[in-house]
Amino acid sequence: MHQPRRDRMYEEHVKDPYIARGKPPEPTACPDCDAIFYKGRWRWGEAPEGARRQQCPACSRIRDRVPAAILTLSGDFFSSHREEIMKLVRHTEERETAEHPLERIMEIADPEGESQVVISYTGIHLAKGTGEALQHAYRGSFDFAYPDRDTVMHASWKR
Repeated sequence: MHQPRRDRMYEEHVKDPYIARGKPPEPTACPDCDAIFYKGRWRWGEAPEGARRQQCPACSRIRDRVPAAILTLSGDFFSSHREEIMKLVRHTEERETAEHPLERIMEIADPEGESQVVISYTGIHLAKGTGEALQHAYRGSFDFAYPDRDTVMHASWKR
């Protein structure tokens, strides 16, 4: 549990603008991806007539190019099985995004000739789930640490 400072010094705290301070009014529809905020969470569905229009947190992150998580894939095994591994990454995204619209891949940096790929995500859960799926399917080492509330999670899978 967080204990407040007793020396009357102000605690420095940077707020993540993508973490909502309150819930948007229901129903709210994202004009970019058509996700709707309904019954307390963002979900896929048909926006009802008269729904308020507001960009969802995932589309805001994509627009501003500010990821919540970054997963780096590397190693000799990765290099020799790159196509197969990237199919698993995309399949994991499809499965997760179908249920959770705020969990998406933002960008895949896959420079030709490089032995690593860097994937940016709109949420930390998909990054962690992808790393766990890779570890389950191909073994290797998956490292991550949950960040402070307002920083980017960095994770890596290597084999």
